[in-house]
Amino acid sequence: MIQELKNFLNEEQDSKAVEKVLEKVSGLLTADEKVEYIAVQKKPAINLSPDCIALTNKRIIFCRPKSFGLSMDFQDYPWKDVADCHIKENILGATFMLRTVRNYTVTLDYLPKNQARKLYQFAQQKEEEMVDYRRQRDLEDKRAIAGGGIIVNTNIPSNKTEGKISEDKKEDPIEILQKLKTLLDNNLILQDEFDNKKAEVLSRL
Repeated sequence: MIQELKNFLNEEQDSKAVEKVLEKVSGLLTADEKVEYIAVQKKPAINLSPDCIALTNKRIIFCRPKSFGLSMDFQDYPWKDVADCHIKENILGATFMLRTVRNYTVTLDYLPKNQARKLYQFAQQKEEEMVDYRRQRDLEDKRAIAGGGIIVNTNIPSNKTEGKISEDKKEDPIEILQKLKTLLDNNLILQDEFDNKKAEVLSRL
């Protein structure tokens, strides 16, 4: 625990606050989830129970102590639901801002500037990963909507192929070809996939 704690004190974080947050957050982690960074609020006045932000490989967690530090509220946002993050540097520290894909905004102020920059750096990396994730998911959704019951994968076992072909026979071959052309025009299938499926449909006419 001591060595793990030292890993989160690179930017002069409040060690007691980090220890408390790490202990609490560790109990919330799911399988294969690990804490990557912890930033601790530093208000100009005495703040015995500062708010913190914990970053994991799966989500960002806002940790807000209450009842004089005896309990803690957690607000967590999976990276896939985070649209973007920003920091605004002020005279006294910086403000970290998170906006979700549903346009909900969360902020935490009075963060030391170097810690806020670390948060921003990590968040930007995750944002890039999630852009690719959302693009792939959107592509799969479009394929499902545009393709209907069409099977474009020709590398399936022969015993399954017969079942799929019989399903296709229930549809009008012209409609199948039109759907295939729509998929091709929208770059949802490759040309060779289109040609193979087209030949298969025409062979049954």
